[in-house]
Amino acid sequence: MATRLVQITMKAQDDAALGRFWAEALGWGTSVEAPGVTNIEPEGLTYPDPSVLYVDVLRVPDPKTVKNRVHVDLATTSETHQAELVARLKDLGATPVDVGQGDVPWTVLADPEGNEFCVLEPREIYRDTGPVAAVVVDSVDPRAMARFWGEAMDWTLHEVTDDRAVLRSAKGVGPYLEFLRTPGTKTVWNRVHFDLRPYAGDDQAAEVARLKALGATPVDVGQGDVPWTVLADPEGNEF
Repeated sequence: MATRLVQITMKAQDDAALGRFWAEALGWGTSVEAPGVTNIEPEGLTYPDPSVLYVDVLRVPDPKTVKNRVHVDLATTSETHQAELVARLKDLGATPVDVGQGDVPWTVLADPEGNEFCVLEPREIYRDTGPVAAVVVDSVDPRAMARFWGEAMDWTLHEVTDDRAVLRSAKGVGPYLEFLRTPGTKTVWNRVHFDLRPYAGDDQAAEVARLKALGATPVDVGQGDVPWTVLADPEGNEF
């Protein structure tokens, strides 16, 4: 058995407004799954598709208070494209933010609800990812995250060092998942989290049990009686 990363979920006080921002940013469309849930999805693909990570925006009452430990990196194809994308995102409501990045070739912005993200300079490795180059997670121990997530999903481990672990769909398409060594530990629920899904025909309960055996732990985030299971990885990242 194996599971796969199919989407990320962002919490927002105004899901519709943040959904519009990210739809415009990525060049995708939106739909409303239920009151308080806005889906952001590319046109012409059938969910789930390994070439993209879909985005759900979920309405919550509480505002963002600390730097996110999970963020999105956007890909660009040239310096001109990077500059144009940064300008367009600012027009949509993004603001520059200093997270201690110093003098770097990428630009750090925050969306209208304060979620940090990066607009990268052109990099060959991200030439075929689509608009999202990577989902990046702050990590105390990238090697440990590589061990857990490398077994939790059928994604391929591309790189692992003391400072960085990189995975991508086994089909060799779509964004990367990167764990970067970062000072500090997780203190609050992540406002951006992963959604995983078993393959058709696989048993959800058996997959949950397998993930627990790998080191995942059950988490109560107030989800109530729902058909999905909320777990946390060994560093406390909910999924």
